[in-house]
Amino acid sequence: MSGGVVQLRDEGSQKQVLIAGAVAGLVSRFVIAPLDVIKIRLQLQIHSLSDPLSIRNVNGPIYKGTLGTLKQILREEGLTGLWKGNIPAEALYLTYGAVQFSAYKYTSSLLSSMPAPYQLPDPVNSFISGALAGAGATTGTYPLDLLRTRFAAQGRDRVYSSIMASIRDVATTEGPKGFFRGLGAGVSQIVPYMGLFFASYESLKPFLANMAIPLPFGTSDAAAGVIASVLAKTAVYPLDTTRKRLQVQGPTRSRYVHRNIPVYKGVVRTIGHIWKREGMRGMYRGLTVSLLKAAPASAVTMWTYEQAMAVLLRSEDKLKDE
Repeated sequence: MSGGVVQLRDEGSQKQVLIAGAVAGLVSRFVIAPLDVIKIRLQLQIHSLSDPLSIRNVNGPIYKGTLGTLKQILREEGLTGLWKGNIPAEALYLTYGAVQFSAYKYTSSLLSSMPAPYQLPDPVNSFISGALAGAGATTGTYPLDLLRTRFAAQGRDRVYSSIMASIRDVATTEGPKGFFRGLGAGVSQIVPYMGLFFASYESLKPFLANMAIPLPFGTSDAAAGVIASVLAKTAVYPLDTTRKRLQVQGPTRSRYVHRNIPVYKGVVRTIGHIWKREGMRGMYRGLTVSLLKAAPASAVTMWTYEQAMAVLLRSEDKLKDE
């Protein structure tokens, strides 16, 4: 195994990985929050602008592209509208980042320690470790993801007045299952996404580090994170749209900024419904802003993680020298 390929999984203790992952998730979330709100608004918009018949009797905004959505949110809801759902989202990214990197390090180290006949190639190791880490982190933090989506879907008329109010409302009217609406789509999405992301990242990082030409985004870590994220995100995007549509189901479905969201039940039936009514365009609505979001998010996440880990390792060395 080459040193570059195994660097991420070998460096730092479990505690250091946990701290660095949490910091990376927290910083990344704040940077891309506005793009996340725009993406969610576009994903929940069921009508196509190219079909005049589809926008009849629509009670809610009609967003036109990334820039148009940005302008409309600023005009109707102000600057704070771009950070709706940021509190549960920060908690989500903080927890998710810590669990993800910690689980990835533990799983990949475990697989790397297998006896020679059963030892996996680096790309396979990275794929399995990333997929399992993503599935575990997604399941554990899913209620925060659902609340983030619901707050981002609110327009000027509030559905929930606060985080605590939203938790009480979901628990009372929908029960424990209400916090996990769309989890099947989330896990189905994150397993291939994180597997592809980490496999691509680990493969690209040493290759880009040895390139003689200057890299965009500053470092090979950031550049590899951007490319890996774009590839993985595009592959699984229909499942992300499906997850968002399922997350806003329930008794509050008709109170969000888009008041004509259909009733969906189950991942497969939701995919079939979107494909039949909205076609390929409906499955990939908001992909442009999603990729715009994914690139800086992954770049910031991986760069911050590497920098935070470097600081922790230097601090540990200083303590040892004293």
